[in-house]
Amino acid sequence: MEEEKKNEVEEEEKEEVKKDSEKEQEKDRFGRTLYTATCSDCGKETKVPFKPSGDKPVYCMECYQKHRPKRSF
Repeated sequence: MEEEKKNEVEEEEKEEVKKDSEKEQEKDRFGRTLYTATCSDCGKETKVPFKPSGDKPVYCMECYQKHRPKRSF
């Protein structure tokens, strides 16, 4: 009996955490989930449409403009 109540409480807590994380997920104008990252150049916090893995640099919009390849037409 006590074990059942414990399981119910754990399930309710999991649902609350799930709802909170869903609320916190920010989306861009295309509906993609945005993740918080720190710019590898300037150290500013930025939002990116992919989950940073840590093995590649992540740039804010300003620093990305400096690093992106030049387009030739």
